[in-house]
Amino acid sequence: MLQLHDTATGQVAPLRLREPGKVSLYVCGPTVDGIPHLGHGRFSLVFDVLRRYLLFSGLDVTYVSNITDIEDKIIDRAAAQGVPIAEFTATNEALWWEIMDALDVLRPDETPHATAYVDRMVALIDDLVARDVAYETPTGVYLSVLDVPGYGLLARQPLESLRAGARIEADEDKRSPLDFVLWKKAKPGEPSWEAPWGAGRPGWHTECVVMSLDLLGEGFELHGGGQDLMFPHHENERAQAVADGKEFARHWMHNGWVTVGGEKMSKSLGNFTSLSDLLGRSDARAYRLLVLQSHYRSPIEVTPDTIAQAEAGLGRLDELARRMKLPDPLAGGPPLGPGAASAYGEVDPDAVIAFRARMDDDLDTPGALAIVFDLARRANVAADAAEMDEASRAARTAALLAAALGLRLQGGTGDEVDEWATGLLREREEARSAKEWDRADALRDELEAAGWLIEDSATGARIRRR
Repeated sequence: MLQLHDTATGQVAPLRLREPGKVSLYVCGPTVDGIPHLGHGRFSLVFDVLRRYLLFSGLDVTYVSNITDIEDKIIDRAAAQGVPIAEFTATNEALWWEIMDALDVLRPDETPHATAYVDRMVALIDDLVARDVAYETPTGVYLSVLDVPGYGLLARQPLESLRAGARIEADEDKRSPLDFVLWKKAKPGEPSWEAPWGAGRPGWHTECVVMSLDLLGEGFELHGGGQDLMFPHHENERAQAVADGKEFARHWMHNGWVTVGGEKMSKSLGNFTSLSDLLGRSDARAYRLLVLQSHYRSPIEVTPDTIAQAEAGLGRLDELARRMKLPDPLAGGPPLGPGAASAYGEVDPDAVIAFRARMDDDLDTPGALAIVFDLARRANVAADAAEMDEASRAARTAALLAAALGLRLQGGTGDEVDEWATGLLREREEARSAKEWDRADALRDELEAAGWLIEDSATGARIRRR
């Protein structure tokens, strides 16, 4: 049984299902205000791995991730660029999906857009006002958090502690500094919708509570996102559902930050690397592998060195796939289901059990990945000893379990070496034998510029497509 850390309780606990065999996930998606950075990539990959593993385990998964297409930063940046908001958000959303496809992240089943749900957000706010847990001020409508039982649950702090540490600009019209906006009254020139409190737009925290309950219903299994969303965003979502008498998510899951020099990566701090930059110079699979090598709740540092180490790990797995001529388990169309093991051929059942035990223990991807690499090592040792049945079984199991994590291995297809490359490789070997190192390096550079990767070993050089 899959157990995950629940932010609400601070404990690792089983994922409780509303209906046997079915799981509903809501993961906060992007605000399409610019180029996505590595932090966006991490949460997307973490929850993609969770989704793939649930499917691999035989569960029917409904996965919803929203698009925030109206928000203060969107308004400001669209104005600064002199383009209409709809055009600005459409451009950035297209870039988001292009990058998600490059990372091999499965598309959500539903991608609700905030602007399509404004009427339902107005209805929720109207109900909260009628319940006397929300109130109007000259600038908007606010939720009174003092009237919400258990406010602060996800922050793991009592209300008084949150209030004492609040870093919120003073607003004499608010009942408490922690009260948050549900409806922002529009300023001149801003986009707006009509509402009982005047033209305006919904607050950010109201979007997801409306969309998740509409698409997944009350008591859906899991709500997830990055650690930075725990408080106030997710706490404020939960508060609105509680104040409206609704059962919200049963389980809360948050991934750790991507850090730079020990500090959280974010656009606001200006220390971010865009995913476009990373994918322009590295194998997209290397970032998935790097994310898998760290537990999802731990921070990860993304540097040229850590990416290079991940690419080296990929190289070892790819080399095994080529050596054993392994077919891609995902070639028939992702994702893998519970019948994938029998369909792929003979695999090591004990290794599959061990893999599932690691994944069921709070999504222990480092432990699961260690099993994959151990299988690769065993396969190579067996192949060296000409024990090909054992080598094939271990190699196929490694490829299958890697695929269950969304990690595709590049096998024996597409690596045919043409006559030109073979000739240059032979010349390079002759130059190395003659200790003509400059010439050997120049020939290597020429091959690599043409898309070939040279791997030197004690038994000679090997060549393959990059």
